[in-house]
Amino acid sequence: MVGRDDVARWLADYAAVVHENAAELTELDRAIGDADHGSNMDRGFAAVAALDPSGFDDAAAYLKKAGMTLVSTVGGASGPLFGTFFLRLGGAWPAEDGDAAGLGAALRAGLDGILARGKAEVGDKTLVDALAPAVDAFDAAAGEGLGAALSAAAAAGAAGRDATVPLVARKGRASYLGERSAGHQDPGATSMALLLDSAARALPGSGG
Repeated sequence: MVGRDDVARWLADYAAVVHENAAELTELDRAIGDADHGSNMDRGFAAVAALDPSGFDDAAAYLKKAGMTLVSTVGGASGPLFGTFFLRLGGAWPAEDGDAAGLGAALRAGLDGILARGKAEVGDKTLVDALAPAVDAFDAAAGEGLGAALSAAAAAGAAGRDATVPLVARKGRASYLGERSAGHQDPGATSMALLLDSAARALPGSGG
């Protein structure tokens, strides 16, 4: 079961990971973007980590506040996209603390929110390339339990991140470079893969 405090631990873990990797994320963005992805994400998730989970009735309320915080503190496209993900995740969170099936449905809602907002598809060289296969992998492994599903999602997210390297960007700032965007790992897919890895490490059933 995944409750409010579990979610808070996940996002605190991720905030620390983003801080540790901020320079790398910015360097990835320097090649094909505006060189601010790392600093923007670091600022936004530091604000999320500063939220007091005890001030929220449940995980859903906490996730929605996290989403609104990201929208208001993260610049560029990442704020609206990650913010939408957490707003939709919170909106679809089960009334009772989520099990594997409930978390899978919430992750799917988060993906659908990003697809609707960003209009990107798998293969466009965006964070969707990490998140979409991760959600599919989670669903496929959900019957094996939450830990197995989270691990499968993290592995699929990492593979999706790596698969962005040869792609030509079709969305976002990187798309302006055309063929020159090929050969570079997408920073948004990288930060999404880190989020999935953090979930597999920090949430119940992961052994973390």
